[in-house]
Amino acid sequence: MKQLKLAALLLVSLFVVNACCDKNEKCDDAKKLRHVVFFGFEETATPEEVAEIEAKFASLPTDIPDIKGFEWGTDCSPEGLQRGHTHCFFLTFDSEAGRDVYLVHPAHKELGTLLSGKLKNVTVIDYWVK
Repeated sequence: MKQLKLAALLLVSLFVVNACCDKNEKCDDAKKLRHVVFFGFEETATPEEVAEIEAKFASLPTDIPDIKGFEWGTDCSPEGLQRGHTHCFFLTFDSEAGRDVYLVHPAHKELGTLLSGKLKNVTVIDYWVK
């Protein structure tokens, strides 16, 4: 009887945790793959060229439905540890398959064409949210 009560309590606990995960964004984040891109531009890149690249990157979520979240910004850190990076683009995917669709998508390839000869530094990191 004691084991039956313990099993029932365990099942109820699992149900509550799963229900929480369905409604709790923090819990849902654990299923997210982040793709973080840092750019540093060559001194020869004009402000107009940089603005065109920013606009193209920002349009990718519209062109590629597998991108589930997107934000970007320019560096404002006082620490001096940027190593030449000035821009950060932060993308979220539900799966590696979604990220892989993005990597070969024609809109992403167009961004690569725009970047040609304009980047001094680039760093890309992917990670699963923990």
